[in-house]
Amino acid sequence: MTTSSDDRSSSARAPARALGRIRADVQSMHAYAVQDSRGMIKLDAMENPFSLPPELQVELGRRLGAVALNRYPGPRGAELQRALAAHAHMPAGFSLMLGNGSDELISLLAMACDLPGAAIVAPEPGFVMYAMSAQLQGLRFVGVPLTANFELDEAAMLQAIAREKPAILFLAYPNNPTANLWDDAVIERLVEAQGEQGGLVVIDEAYQPFAGRSYIDRVERHGHVLLMRTLSKFGLAGVRLGYLMGPSALVEQIDKVRPPYNISVLNCECALFALAHSEVFEQQAVAIRAERARIFERLASLPKAKAWPSDANMILVRVPDAAGTFEALRAAGILVKNVSKMHPLLANCLRLTVGTADENDRLLAALETSL
Repeated sequence: MTTSSDDRSSSARAPARALGRIRADVQSMHAYAVQDSRGMIKLDAMENPFSLPPELQVELGRRLGAVALNRYPGPRGAELQRALAAHAHMPAGFSLMLGNGSDELISLLAMACDLPGAAIVAPEPGFVMYAMSAQLQGLRFVGVPLTANFELDEAAMLQAIAREKPAILFLAYPNNPTANLWDDAVIERLVEAQGEQGGLVVIDEAYQPFAGRSYIDRVERHGHVLLMRTLSKFGLAGVRLGYLMGPSALVEQIDKVRPPYNISVLNCECALFALAHSEVFEQQAVAIRAERARIFERLASLPKAKAWPSDANMILVRVPDAAGTFEALRAAGILVKNVSKMHPLLANCLRLTVGTADENDRLLAALETSL
């Protein structure tokens, strides 16, 4: 059988014609980029740098090998919900839903709140998925710039809440990429203002294992506040598991838009295993916090670097030439995140993930050389 030239040209035109069925705003977007880290010291993605001890690797392997991969996820998901609720000290009267990382939970929240004209408000710079999920779901995203020192601009935030009447107010606690916790009194006033106009507040505690404070002790004061966490920074970035806690009446509604079986049996088993050995991960968090303090102290001694205090497993630092310093570190085999183009407030800023002691020594030596 032969193919005519007309058939071939029609086939070549098909993808271009089919693109017309894809939303124009999606076509204009940039896909989320993951840097190539092969052969590099990877300090760009706020991952826990420690692997499981060998004896736990063997034990986990046995457990995963016994999982029924031929069956859809079953009751173990409910067991994981109970284990996470106990781990997080979830208040009575609250419910918990699971997500394939925090990213999926953010998307599901946008989907559930997609009423005509709805908006999402969040401080900027902040986690990129708040804006991306709003755009993909067709909601308006309103970013409110932080102050020059990366604090909440309370007046501007209150104005945005009053003007936009957002369906969701996202507050990352600590924030990414600035790594700081905000003033508790300011947060409470924003929470109250959002409640008065009938919107939800989502407190995103992705970096809670490294923070000095948590909102969990205050969350039950408000019937419109949800608390979101992830096991990625706990030490399971590869497992992709996030969870959302809040008043049962709210969580039950949001859970309706969750895809069935969104958490695989392997994800579930890994998370249950990690929670059963939480002391190992807590010791790792202690080591990371100690290394964070050491890095910050060294950065403070560099006259050409300006670092901000951190309550996460990353440090934001401003250098004279972010692009040049990024490339110098890359040439030295160290991968960090150049965030200088993300927002005007981040001009010449790099985000450094806290690694192991050896990784941090090499980072600091290369940074000193490059400066």
